[in-house]
Amino acid sequence: MSALDINLIAVALYLLAAGYLFISLWRQHPIRRQSLYLLTALALIAHGTGCAKLIIQPQGLALNLFPMLSLIFCTVNIVVLLSAARKPLHNLFILLFPLTIVAIVSSLLPVNNNALLPLTLGLASHVLLSILAYSLLTIATLQALFLAFQNHRLKHKRSLGPSGLLPPLQTMESLLFELLWAGQLLLTGAIVSGVIFLDDLFAQHVVHKTVFTLLAWLIYSILLWGRHSLGWRGYTAIRWALVGFIMLMLAYFGSKIVLEFILDI
Repeated sequence: MSALDINLIAVALYLLAAGYLFISLWRQHPIRRQSLYLLTALALIAHGTGCAKLIIQPQGLALNLFPMLSLIFCTVNIVVLLSAARKPLHNLFILLFPLTIVAIVSSLLPVNNNALLPLTLGLASHVLLSILAYSLLTIATLQALFLAFQNHRLKHKRSLGPSGLLPPLQTMESLLFELLWAGQLLLTGAIVSGVIFLDDLFAQHVVHKTVFTLLAWLIYSILLWGRHSLGWRGYTAIRWALVGFIMLMLAYFGSKIVLEFILDI
């Protein structure tokens, strides 16, 4: 089966899962989590296979922008699916499914595979840690957006929507910082592996990526310190989390856009 076919199957399965989720919320019916998780698992099997076919080439790894974006969303969905068995994270699928479908469709666009990287243990460890870090921090950012929504609705004394859609505010905030701690540890590992295994992190074509990554790491570190030492929460924590994520996205996706679409490297 071709990469196109398997990715289109993944899109169809995600559409089914998204349709089931939105219809249940619209009609205010209880969500059957087992049905939702089964559809999501099937979609992820197809999605992961499709990502592998696009990225793993005989000559090396094709780490182009859109296939990597699709892989990150695949990893994000896997983490959320596994975590949802013991934590109230299934609400994140409301945003994740549409974004994942867009990422998969984008990955099917024609790309320039001239810059294939040989697969080595060092590169593989750096790529794996980076993807896991981006994925967990993406989940944390979605959690922060839901937390901002809850804070806004409570502040204006409005309903939070269908019953069971969002867990209690304290639970949401606790989950946010658990995700931030895990993501920060993985981001630290990605930076350290980059220092060890990559030739020059401050070469001209990657210096902006390195700088923005270090800025993101610093912002997340300040946020976690503020939470531990000063008790930061609410909008303060949300703002810092969003700024850190913006720096992280500028580091990876900003540099990929410049290299692939402006400089055509």
